[in-house]
Amino acid sequence: MKRADRRITRRQFVSGAVAAAGVLAGAPAILRARNLHNTLNLAIIGTGGRGAANLKGVGSENIVALCDVNSTALQAAAAQYPKAKTFTDLRRVFDHAGDFDAVVVSTCEHTHAFSTMFALDAGKHVYCEKPLAYNIWETRTVREKAATAKVATQMGIQIHAGDNYRRVVELVQAGSIGPIREVHVWVSRAWGLQTKEAADRNKDVVFVTSRPDAESVPSDLDWDLWLGPASARPFNSVYVPGPKWYRWWDFGSGTMSDLGSHWNDLPFWALKLHAPLTIEASGGPAHPDIAPATMSVTYEYGARGEMPPVTLTFHQGETKPRIWTEGGIPQWRDGCLFIGTKGMILSDYGKHVLLPEKDFAEFVPPPQTIPSSPGHYAEWIDACKTGRPTSANFEYAGWLTEANHLGNVAFRSGMKLQWDAAQMKATNAPQAEQFLKREYRKGWNLFKA
Repeated sequence: MKRADRRITRRQFVSGAVAAAGVLAGAPAILRARNLHNTLNLAIIGTGGRGAANLKGVGSENIVALCDVNSTALQAAAAQYPKAKTFTDLRRVFDHAGDFDAVVVSTCEHTHAFSTMFALDAGKHVYCEKPLAYNIWETRTVREKAATAKVATQMGIQIHAGDNYRRVVELVQAGSIGPIREVHVWVSRAWGLQTKEAADRNKDVVFVTSRPDAESVPSDLDWDLWLGPASARPFNSVYVPGPKWYRWWDFGSGTMSDLGSHWNDLPFWALKLHAPLTIEASGGPAHPDIAPATMSVTYEYGARGEMPPVTLTFHQGETKPRIWTEGGIPQWRDGCLFIGTKGMILSDYGKHVLLPEKDFAEFVPPPQTIPSSPGHYAEWIDACKTGRPTSANFEYAGWLTEANHLGNVAFRSGMKLQWDAAQMKATNAPQAEQFLKREYRKGWNLFKA
């Protein structure tokens, strides 16, 4: 299906974004009489890896502060922006909060919430990489704080700004394949706990089964600050550089919360999902330190307005939906499949198709109601300057992140969870409580810098 090349005005984009994403709770703070012709003063927390990419994405603005625990990454960023102040401790950035208007957070997952909460407390606009926070309690805390902070927020799910997702959302919400009661998402990335044989086949996999022995800390890394709120342990190169860390429960949430942020975004948006009623996971094996390479998670969601109850199953690693393994659909490496009463929609990041194709040979797509985005970073920058909404703000991204984390909670608990979102509690599984929140290492507090 060809995508129409539609040029839109900024006014059209803004009105469409409001309709598609909802207005933020109150207008964000207006920055010292700034307007669209002014630049923002930005603090960049995390300058290597994703941080370097995000820095490039917002590089049109005025970069006044740079922070990274790795001196090599920090120096590289400072060479581009020699007038910016430099820091190694993210907490110290906020001792100079008067210097900047907004913050870009690209640290490892286990410190996302700290930079983000400190920024929200200081009344700063925030862009945060996915997932929004390390666990469910942090995610809920950030979302609720953002709802009252009156600032512009955006989570780093870049594909959300692409035209392909928008066309699929329109197809689903226009009823093009009828009511949808079943969705499957699958990603083939297999990072996590592996057999030795699987690790030997996959160059991206490091074979470990337990915490490794100590190695010498690299001269350019502040290991204590890198650990941040996580429990102390000796340095080993299996943890850094990224994305090695995200396989370890102390620092990340594995593939589920990483790629789930991108792939579950599409059904979450299209089907207007919120909090699941039940969550059940399978696969493994389970390990106290290391996230699984392969698992499946099935969510049950209730009715939403005229939309019926629906199950969403996320497959990662070596698992795929039965309809895929039996050849009932094109065997795309990664994908999202909506199964409706009148047909199916198969999508990946950049393309989609209606199935069976012969049944939709004469199909006329619905009108395009969601205008093109000016760009993922441009949305956030525009929101910071004008108070207009972004389409992946923390209200939306918070619920998406919570759902993804719940998949891991179900896996680690070994239970089908009955989820009470209001109480933030699995009513049938007290053993799940330990995975919702954790104690921080001394010196780290989410509520004060």
